[in-house]
Amino acid sequence: MSAEQVFSLCNPIAVAGWVLLIFAPRRPWASLVAGRVIPLLLAGVYLFVVTLNWAGSDGGFGSLPEVSALFANQWLLLAGWIHYLAFDLFVGSWEVRDAAERNISHWLMIPCLVLTFLFGPVGLLTYFALRSTAKMRRIAGT
Repeated sequence: MSAEQVFSLCNPIAVAGWVLLIFAPRRPWASLVAGRVIPLLLAGVYLFVVTLNWAGSDGGFGSLPEVSALFANQWLLLAGWIHYLAFDLFVGSWEVRDAAERNISHWLMIPCLVLTFLFGPVGLLTYFALRSTAKMRRIAGT
């Protein structure tokens, strides 16, 4: 199987998790699949790809040129992409669970989820801003 084929399999699996988070957020099975099953499946693929391709690779994590050299290997670039898919989905799932516990409207969560899917940390930052606003409103009694 080529790196492109693995990429083409992992992306729609991750997207399925995001669809569950957006359209079925309060269903326990959806939270299990999107928050645990899919990220762990992606983590397994990540482990497999890294294990088979790390030895003898150029680069490292000590400088930007080293990271660039590391990701010149398409398999390790793919591993980096799978890393993002797994962690961003896990974070999005946590956001949905945390928002439910805090009685934050899911409609307000959708932009946070889209931003987490597309821009990871920006979505997390947006969610924490929403969470802080919701907390201040509860404290103020509005």
